[in-house]
Amino acid sequence: MRLEMDNIRNMRGNSVLVVVAMGLLGLKGWVEAGCLESGKCCKGRDLTCTIQGWRLDRVYGTCFCDQACIQTGDCCYDYTRACPARPCVVGEWSQWSGCANQCKPTMRVRRREVEQEPENGGEPCPVLEEKAGCLEYLTQHGKDCGHSYVSAFITSFEYNKARKKRAIAPDWTSNTEDSGYCVEFQIKSLSHACLVETRPHARWMQYLREGYTVCVTCQHPAMNIRNHRCSGDGSDSNGSNVIHWEAVGNSRCQGSWKKVTGFTWIPRCVRF
Repeated sequence: MRLEMDNIRNMRGNSVLVVVAMGLLGLKGWVEAGCLESGKCCKGRDLTCTIQGWRLDRVYGTCFCDQACIQTGDCCYDYTRACPARPCVVGEWSQWSGCANQCKPTMRVRRREVEQEPENGGEPCPVLEEKAGCLEYLTQHGKDCGHSYVSAFITSFEYNKARKKRAIAPDWTSNTEDSGYCVEFQIKSLSHACLVETRPHARWMQYLREGYTVCVTCQHPAMNIRNHRCSGDGSDSNGSNVIHWEAVGNSRCQGSWKKVTGFTWIPRCVRF
C-alpha cells in the first residue's frame, strides 16, 4: 500500500512538471510571435498582414505588420524593430521654368524628385511642385509687351523734392538724364483704405476720388532702363483698357484707371 501511494505521488509530481513545461513552451511561442519572426512587413493597409501575437498595447491576439497599424494602434509588439520607419527623401529643386506664356500674366514652375519613398509610417513627402506668377515683358523677337498688366506705383509730386536725382545705371549720367513724360488718367475705382489714410506723408491719398482725372508724370529714376518708360503707364493701351495702380507706402490703397491722353510734358503731376 505504501509503495502504491509513493508511485501515485511521483506520477502527480511528474504530471505537474509536464503541465508547467507545456505552459512555458506555450508562453514562449506567444512571446516570440511577431513581425520579425514571421518575416512580415507590408506596405500601406493590408488586412492579410496579420499574426497571432502580442500587440504594442500588451493585448494578445491578432496583430498587424502593415504600415497602417501605426494609425490604427494594432501593430505587433516588434513592428518598429522589424519594420523601421524610413522618411521620404527628395532631391534639390530644379531651376524655375520660363513663363508659360509671353506678354500676359501666367505661371512658372519648379519641381523636385522623390529619391526614396516613405516606408513603414515614415515622414511623408513634402511638396514636390511649386508655382509662382510671372510675366514676360519681351516677345520672342525682343519687342516690349505686357506692360498693361503691371500696376503703376504712385506717390505725390512732393516726394520728388526729397529724393535726390541720381543715375540708376553707369551709362545714365546726370547729363543724359531723361526729362520724363506725363499721362492723364481717369480714376475708375479705388479702395476705402485711400480715404482713411491719416499719416502725414500719405494724406495725399485722401484726395483721390472715382471719376477724377489725374495727371501722372514718369520721371527718370522710375524708368525702365531699356525702354525709358514707367511700369503701368498704359503705353501699350489704346485708352479702353483698365490699368491698375497702387499707392507707394500703403499697399491697401489701390484701384484702377483709364488713360485719357497720350504722352506730353505737363510741369506739375502726381509722380510714379
